[in-house]
Amino acid sequence: MKNPDLIVIGAGAAGLMCAITAAKRGRRVLVLERSNKIGKKILMSGGGRCNFTNLHVTPERFISGNPHFCKSALSRYTQWDFIELVEQHGIEYFEKETVNGLSGQLFCKQSSKLIVKMLLDECREAGVSIRLDCETDALFHENAWWMPEGRRGSSKQAGAPASGFQLKTNQGNFAAESLVVASGALSIPSLGGSGIAYQLADRFGLHRTATRAGLVPFTFTGQVHEVCKRLAGVSTEVSLFNERQSFREDILFTHRGLSGPAALQLSSYWLPGEAISMDLLPGENASAMLKGLKQSQPKHLLRTCLDRWLPRKLALELEQQRWADLSETALAEWPGARLEAIGRFLNAWSLKPAGTEGYRTAEVTLGGIDTHGLSSRTMASSTPGLYFIGEAVDVTGHLGGFNFQWAWSSGYAAGQAV
Repeated sequence: MKNPDLIVIGAGAAGLMCAITAAKRGRRVLVLERSNKIGKKILMSGGGRCNFTNLHVTPERFISGNPHFCKSALSRYTQWDFIELVEQHGIEYFEKETVNGLSGQLFCKQSSKLIVKMLLDECREAGVSIRLDCETDALFHENAWWMPEGRRGSSKQAGAPASGFQLKTNQGNFAAESLVVASGALSIPSLGGSGIAYQLADRFGLHRTATRAGLVPFTFTGQVHEVCKRLAGVSTEVSLFNERQSFREDILFTHRGLSGPAALQLSSYWLPGEAISMDLLPGENASAMLKGLKQSQPKHLLRTCLDRWLPRKLALELEQQRWADLSETALAEWPGARLEAIGRFLNAWSLKPAGTEGYRTAEVTLGGIDTHGLSSRTMASSTPGLYFIGEAVDVTGHLGGFNFQWAWSSGYAAGQAV
């Protein structure tokens, strides 16, 4: 495409939705993707089935320095709009059931490839042009210019256009009146994530909030790390919490620490140096329950009683850590104070993560481009024709399809305005 009206940087969920929406309005759209494949994050999502949205999308399921910012986009392109698109393309889907019942999380019955195919079919029908393996080497706009960090060059390499944006790439120069940055963020760099959007935001005077890995497993050191290694592969339902948030879902012990839905969710509300707590018997007053078991099953060992709630391997590990001296003692012989202490521990096992696995495995990047510099209705910045959408913006959803919905909604908002 020689003379596009709009250039979109990034062929992920947000970028493709923006391109489709704008093209259906008659705009000539060119999408530039630096990797060799479209929608890599879509393809790997949900174990290859793509958790493409959630039935229960509300602004409260999103984290942002401005909690009201996401409301406009989410209301203008809802989960029901995307579900309708999926159904139009004949893609079968199902709602995932979790420990809390039906979760609202929607997955493809077959493969996430169907979502990518759907988006590509929509692009072809609307006349969107896509270039893969297209690396942006420089960008020029009026008196401003930008080059990726680490690149050498100067503004003299190409003349800045009188208006609009000119991009110098490894596949030639492209110019358009409008530019939408949908290049993702820092999470899972192997799937194409980068900090280009942040660099561009800096260059055009937008502020950024601090970024960190979100929806990411916790790591531990010392004794807790050794416990996690011994329990690697064990999963159980817990309530994982800190002072700000609590999630009752499954956790998974790994060779590095804790993963699973509860851990991933809480990681978005955790700050380095803080402790977290794990309730191994959510919904139960463990101390009262143990005292009741002492009366009803006095000849049983504690580990045997805990089989009803905990995996045996976990119960045995806790036994070695907390009541090894009473491991072969019937409950009738246990001191009441000791049962009380074990009960408190089971309801609030305090753990202090050493950190997280970082951006390498993080599903999202928390923080990003400050929303106070963007229009909540259009995603436009103060620079005419420049828009930022998707993960690079300081809007992060909970686990369960919410981040894809933000991609669809923010992409649609920009596509309607550009």
